[in-house]
Amino acid sequence: MTAPARQKIHALVAHVGGGAGVDEIDIPAPTDGHVQLEMTHGGICGSDLHYFKEGRVGDFVIRYPLTLGHEVVGRVADDPSGQWAAGTPVAIHPAYACHQCPECLSGNPHVCRNATYLGSAASDPQTNGGFAQRLNVRLDQLRALPEGLDLSLAVLAEPLGVALHGINLAGDVAGKRCLVTGSGPIGALTVGALKARGAAEVVSTDLLDNPLRIARAMGADEVVKIGVDRLEPMSFDLAFEASGAPAGLSSAIAATRRLGTIVQVGMLPGPTITVAMAVINKAEHTIKGAFRFDQEIDEALTMLAATPSLGSVITHTFPLDDALEALAVAGDPAISGKVVLKLDA
Repeated sequence: MTAPARQKIHALVAHVGGGAGVDEIDIPAPTDGHVQLEMTHGGICGSDLHYFKEGRVGDFVIRYPLTLGHEVVGRVADDPSGQWAAGTPVAIHPAYACHQCPECLSGNPHVCRNATYLGSAASDPQTNGGFAQRLNVRLDQLRALPEGLDLSLAVLAEPLGVALHGINLAGDVAGKRCLVTGSGPIGALTVGALKARGAAEVVSTDLLDNPLRIARAMGADEVVKIGVDRLEPMSFDLAFEASGAPAGLSSAIAATRRLGTIVQVGMLPGPTITVAMAVINKAEHTIKGAFRFDQEIDEALTMLAATPSLGSVITHTFPLDDALEALAVAGDPAISGKVVLKLDA
């Protein structure tokens, strides 16, 4: 049944200068090449928290109200092309690249200079996200779920894709000793993905007990509480910096063996930080930056279907009407891991 030309829905909308509310917005019927989804689940990310608290993420400033949410899944409501049956559960790749810039033409659309991303003020115009009852997206952004994968777990596909992209940049992790600095949701999913990929040992660090508990549940062989426990120097083959803190990178550099590789997965504050270049030179470390992901979302869905224990990172679920409470809980890592909004509740 075709949706009406325009309808009223509720969405979590961030406001200029900070703050947010569950507001009523309009959504049009999908146009050619697009499909309308009934949204079911959305994971709250650190970028959503920054938009909520500050009205910006780094240089990306909200210029007018922005619907948040890029870790989202749902069911097909209206596909004018007829390719997807109504009710089909799907995940969504949140990025759309231009396919014309040098980065796209070299096969790296995840660093497209003209990309749009759901729930982001990085593009002009801004791109509304999926913390809403309904959402229109391009057909090529849809991903079918593997058999048996529930939407409540598939909501982790986007952050797990980020973790897998960082791991793919490091190369083969089988049999390697790996360090993950920062045990928030991305760090915890990196731990789980490393174990699923056959890492021999995974050690995860954090300042707080709750993230370390979650890292243990995700399969960490050892956890290290910063400021309390000792991290063995120059002992890891690979390090994944997931805290986004300069101190986390410093710890990763000090703990990585000679000729080891460090992948910066977390977003560090800009524009500059101080790092121990002399150590990097002497050890001949390889340091790689990681940004979002490309087709790793497909691998993430397969891994989630095969490894349901990855759902241990989810600690709280709230209905959309309680989104402000959900944001407050998500902003306190002492009590939460991944916080999910139930968008159809």
